[in-house]
Amino acid sequence: MKISLIKAKKNYRGKIAEIAASPATQNKFMSLGLYKGREIAKISHFALRGPVTVKVGRSVIALGHSMASKIILELE
Repeated sequence: MKISLIKAKKNYRGKIAEIAASPATQNKFMSLGLYKGREIAKISHFALRGPVTVKVGRSVIALGHSMASKIILELE
């Protein structure tokens, strides 16, 4: 089953199943270390369409709500 990053619960860990974005946006995600098959952990999500914080490897990244909505995770 697949779920959007913004709908995932806090501290959820999963693998990126797909990134529903244009090639230019996918390249931006790739430069941040976010690509299909990569395991990430959602750290926090601020209310009212605020930023989503994720842990990728040893890095912590804050993504805007619209960027985070493009990441689809595979349930483990």
